[in-house]
Amino acid sequence: MSLAVVGYAEPWWIQLVKGLVIGALALQLVPVVLVCERKMLGRFQGRYGPNRIGIFGVLQPIADIVKLISKQDAVPYNAVGLIYALAPIISIFTAVAAFAIIPFSNTVDILGTQVGLYGVDPSIGLLYLFAFSAVAFYGLMLGGWASGSKYSFLGAMRAAAQLISYEIAMGLSVLGVLMMSSTLSLTGIVEAQQGLWYVVPQLVGFLIFLVSAFAETNRAPFDLPEADAELVQGYNTEYGGSRFASYYLAEYLNIIVVSGIAVTVFMGGWLLPFGIDPPTWVDPFVVLAKIGFFAFLFIWVRATLPRLRYDQLMSFGWKVLIPLATLNALVTAIVVAVT
Repeated sequence: MSLAVVGYAEPWWIQLVKGLVIGALALQLVPVVLVCERKMLGRFQGRYGPNRIGIFGVLQPIADIVKLISKQDAVPYNAVGLIYALAPIISIFTAVAAFAIIPFSNTVDILGTQVGLYGVDPSIGLLYLFAFSAVAFYGLMLGGWASGSKYSFLGAMRAAAQLISYEIAMGLSVLGVLMMSSTLSLTGIVEAQQGLWYVVPQLVGFLIFLVSAFAETNRAPFDLPEADAELVQGYNTEYGGSRFASYYLAEYLNIIVVSGIAVTVFMGGWLLPFGIDPPTWVDPFVVLAKIGFFAFLFIWVRATLPRLRYDQLMSFGWKVLIPLATLNALVTAIVVAVT
């Protein structure tokens, strides 16, 4: 039984090349976001930021990575060894799998073969995304539990409650888009935005999605699972070296993923405003520029807003975002049915 339908089948070697390209692109984008965040936080806070390693400090992320992977991987004596080692891998795997469905353009002809500028475009694209998002929480939960530390376990419980709560609001926020586009395919959603991006009719859904994205990626002001004042470092307290770097990589890759989904679902993907139709080779750069804008927004908010209390975080999710997202979906359904 087929779970996803595509309009064509690519040769196996194209799928292999695309897998390698997607992995390399994901790994290259994370250091770029890292150095941009550290430089911009320095400017926001009236300091320099990294400026020693490389020209203007651009090689600082590489130095940090080398430092982390060169450290000894210590394992707590009461940790559950296999799960302790597997948890960061789950976080990276789910992040890369989600990154694979972000479309950078539609299919293009390369040497007589149609190649999609995306990893995979299943007809259940958004369901695919939320499925891996649901699995991602196990990377945090198992890591905190398997560490054998009460601080880590408390951070893991916070992460589980937060991710489950805000994932509901995020799922409801895109229902309006699904009703208007009549498809779950991400390339289909982009094509349906010809002439009008969904951020305009679905502004409420977009804002709910954006706030939920901050919570889903554990970013300020929703970084409660890593609140150092109460939890030391949260679910990854007992992690160091390359395993800590794996969690760090997954967090920033998830920022890129949710930015790419916001671009695809609400901001027209590779489409430009005012009916501008550039050559196909421009499409990936358009998507990357839009993703860069959202990454900047994540950094800006981190430098601006203080962390919420945990009761405020949960109340905002359940008492404000979920009812508002439900109302938005209901109004959209009525409008679509009437028109």
